[in-house]
Parts: sequence; structure tokens; C-alpha cells
Amino acid sequence: MAAGRTPGAAPDGGDVPPSVRHLLVDAAARTLGDLDAALVPAGLQRVRAFAPRRRATAGAAPLWRALLDDAGFRHAVAVAWSREHDPAPGAPQPSGAGDAVEPPDAAPCRTDDETTPAPDVTGSAGETAGAPGTPAAVREAAAGAFLLRPDGWETAVERARALDEELSSERSARAETTRLRRERDQLAARVDELRTALREAAARADAATAEVAAARRTERRLRADADRARAEARTAREEAAAERAAAEAALRDAREERRTAGAELARARAERDEARRSRTSTADLATARARLLLDTVVDAAAGLRRELALGPSTTTPADEVAAALPDAAGRARPGSRGRAGDDPALLDDLLSVPRTHLVVDGYNVTKTGFGDLTLAEQRDRLLAGLLRVAAGGTEVTVCFDGADAAVQAVRAPRGVRVLFSSGEIADDLIRRLVAAEPPGRPVVVVTSDRAVSDDVQSLGAACVPAQALLARLARR
Repeated sequence: MAAGRTPGAAPDGGDVPPSVRHLLVDAAARTLGDLDAALVPAGLQRVRAFAPRRRATAGAAPLWRALLDDAGFRHAVAVAWSREHDPAPGAPQPSGAGDAVEPPDAAPCRTDDETTPAPDVTGSAGETAGAPGTPAAVREAAAGAFLLRPDGWETAVERARALDEELSSERSARAETTRLRRERDQLAARVDELRTALREAAARADAATAEVAAARRTERRLRADADRARAEARTAREEAAAERAAAEAALRDAREERRTAGAELARARAERDEARRSRTSTADLATARARLLLDTVVDAAAGLRRELALGPSTTTPADEVAAALPDAAGRARPGSRGRAGDDPALLDDLLSVPRTHLVVDGYNVTKTGFGDLTLAEQRDRLLAGLLRVAAGGTEVTVCFDGADAAVQAVRAPRGVRVLFSSGEIADDLIRRLVAAEPPGRPVVVVTSDRAVSDDVQSLGAACVPAQALLARLARR
């Protein structure tokens, strides 16, 4: 058992020998195919979709990680392992217990960070795979101990690892013996070749003596060239030192210029801040003058109201138009004018003007936003949204086509006027409502009907598309 390991603790991937890991991954792959989909860990969902023969190879890394980290999945594999390797009492011991193990040349078993070839699981010559005491039996015992976790299970894993190391050493020794024999034969052949080469070398020795004399002459010439190159190198170093000194002087000058520029930049920023403060003071003065003028106009209007003894308004032009219609109820939808037509901020700006009258083309809005509902459900949903708009003090009128007026009574929310057209279409009713308003009163019409939009704008009303109102109603 590894030094310092707590008994019963799950080992990391390096503590389990590759041969046992191969058995465990193969058992996990078989169990994964029979496991209920709801019990499959998230990291193995894709592996489960692999073909059964590919799970243990292509999905080796996630399968091994699940055995290490997911106790539930390891328990499921342990149960399947127990059924395969622990027969009921009294039943004959199966002779092919190691058949599920792949031979030495089986496909590699991938781990998280490396690819390890499947080890030899057949044991030494003359041993039967799966027989007690054989390498296959030791590895199966280690795999079962890893899954079932009995007391001292780490010892079984450590025994399998020691066995793998021993078998690996034996295979290495056999390979080394074979290699040495091959090298011996090669060396014998090489000796013969060298003897032949030696005879040839003796013949070439005389020629080499002459070449040595020529080489010595060439050496003297090369030494003279080297002395000349060293002198040139010294000259080049001196020139480089002079150039570096000049560069350092230029760098000092540049740093001084940068400090001067920094000081000038600081002065420029101070002047900019002073100019900004001056502009802010001027803007505050202009704002105060505008507010004083506005207060004067408001006070004058209040004085004129008192002088004319005008009472509070109890009706609006839209009430007069509604009075000429039969009782009905309904709901609306928006259009666009100026700016981005479907921008809800446009509608917010228009409704922020005091005493604004919002006129909504009901079915034009509802069929754009939620046309899959019934007409009654469309009306209820629109009116519920307009209740929040009316709560802000905006006068809201929703116009529906009168053909549906008698189908179901509509309960209008507080502050929302619901009208059904009578003897005309809702588009004409909207035109009459806008025409009835006094010049100068802010009126906003919500419709995506181009003809209605052009007509109401010619009467002085603002128009936004249905998408703008739908976007505003969708906000909380």
C-alpha cells in the first residue's frame, strides 16, 4: 500500500496498475450499457451512446474518472462484477473467469493524461488465465477489491501492481537477452568487416601521412586567418560600445523631453478642467433662467385659471366620441414614428409629457404579440398590461372592432377606456378620437397599420408601432 494512504481512501489513477485499470474500464463499459439512463453520471452520457465495443476504448478516460470520483457509479459496477465473478454458494467455479480480459496486443486503455497499452494478462507459460495464483487471478482480485472495497483492499491492488512490475522486469530481461544475442552476431560480423577495413586502412595510412603534412600547412594558414578575425572582432566591439554610449545619451535626452511633455500635459489638463468648470457654471445659470421662465409661465397659467374661474375638467374629447358608441370593451397595440420604431424608450418619452392621451389599436397589438390566444384572452392580456400604464396618470383608450363586441362583455380596468366600433371599423374610430382632441394636446397612437399611422400623424398625433408597446408591457 502506498505510504501515507488512509485505509479505504480511493486511490488516484497512478496507484492502480494499468492491467487492473483495463479490467475495471472494461467492466464499467459493460455495466454502462445496462445501466438505467437516469443513473448514468453526466460525464458518461456521451460514452453511453457509443457502440458497445467502442466504450472501453474511446470512452476509457471518462469511464476511469467516473470510477474514481462517482461512488454511485462504482457501486453499480461492483454489483455487476459480483454477479460475474462471485457465483452462488455451491455452484461450480467457472473455468473461464479471465475470459473478459483482453490479450497483450489488445487495444490501448486511455487514462486522463496518457495512453497505456493493455498489459499481459495471460500470465507465464503453462499458467491458465483465472486459475488461483496466476497473474490473471491476482489482477481480477485487485479489480474486485477496488470495486467492493473490503478491509485491506489496497493490499490487493498493491499486489497486482508488484506482479505487473515483476512481469515487466521479466519481459525486459528476455528482450535484453535477445537484443544482446543479436548484437553479438552483429559484432562478430562487424569484427570481420573491421579486419578487412584494417587491411585497407594500412594501405591508406601512407596516403594519410602525406595528407597530414598538407593539413599542417592548412592549419598554419587558418591560425593566421583566426588572428585576423580576432582583431576585426575587437574593432567591432569598440565600435558597438561607442554606438551604445551614443544611444544611452539619446535615451537620456528622450526621457528629459518626456518629463517636459508630461509637465506640459498636466498644465493642459488643468486648463481643460478649469474650462469645464466654467462651462458648467454657465450651464447652471442658463438652467436657472429657464426654470425661472417656466415658473413664471406656470404661475401665469394658474392666475389665468383663477381669473376665469375655470373648474376642474370632468370630461375629455374621447368621452364625447365614446358616448356615441354602444356599450363595449376592448384592448390595444402600438405603432411607430421617428427614432427606432420598436424602441420602448420612445414610448416612455412620449408618455412622460403631462396630460398625454394614449390611443391603442387593440387587435393590431394583440395579434402581433400573442395572436395564438383567443380574442378574449388577447383582450384580457392587453388590458392587464395597460393598467400599469394608466396608473402613471396617462389617459388610455383601447379601440377594438365592434364585430366581436357582443360575444363577451369586457371588464375594463380602472383608468383604461375600452371602445368597440359601431358601424365602422376600429381604424376609423381611432381617426375620430384623434380628430376630436384640441390642437396642441399630446396624443400618442399605437398601431402598425400604415394607413392609420399616416392619417393620425397628419392630424398632429405621434404614432409608434405595436412592437414598442409590447416591449414596454413586457418590462416589469
